[in-house]
Amino acid sequence: MNTLTGQRVLVVGGSSGIGFETAAAAGSAGASVTIAARSEIKLKAAAEKLGDSVETEVLNTNDNVAIERFFAQDEPWDHIVISASQTKSGPVRGLDLGDAKAAMESKFWGAYRIARVARVRDNGSLTLISGFLSERPSASAVLQGAINAALEALARGLALELAPVRVNAVSPGLIETPLWNDLPEEKRKAMFESAAARLPARRVGQPADIANAVLFLLTTPFATGSTVRVDGGGVVA
Repeated sequence: MNTLTGQRVLVVGGSSGIGFETAAAAGSAGASVTIAARSEIKLKAAAEKLGDSVETEVLNTNDNVAIERFFAQDEPWDHIVISASQTKSGPVRGLDLGDAKAAMESKFWGAYRIARVARVRDNGSLTLISGFLSERPSASAVLQGAINAALEALARGLALELAPVRVNAVSPGLIETPLWNDLPEEKRKAMFESAAARLPARRVGQPADIANAVLFLLTTPFATGSTVRVDGGGVVA
């Protein structure tokens, strides 16, 4: 049985979606969990759902000074999971250059900033959330594929640099998260149904599917330098 009893887990981006489910899974496995995100309102709402034992930290991954201050004042973590990002998508020739830079700044450089200063115990772990577009490019989301590929390469390199801290990535496919809530309900439902029909798994993913993969990496001492893809067969479809 996977257990994190007595261990401290930090989930950056833990106020919603994949990060929230990862925090819930870690708590159920016995961990002492802290969730971090930029919105204090969202953190409070998430903490109410997760229970009184979870701690919260307002943290903007674009603010390097705040990141350095946070990790300098705290004791080493057993595990850190980075799921936070805010990215706009679109074809390279249609996406505003400022939006493209902001996407890279949020998802790649946010993770990089944390990785360079985070204190993790020996044999603990750092897990990055990437995405299957790194392997299955889309003409309408070229930048997202490039960012995800960069994150996975970062994880492999850090597995060498930070050893014996273990560093891995989890690569989700299409996941039903609040990210899609801006779409009208009927359009969102049609998109999920169409995607499910094309996938070998015949369903779209849920945040808990990714949380399960993260928990596997946190509790498997021989896993490092790995990318675990959880995409319902999207890459091979």
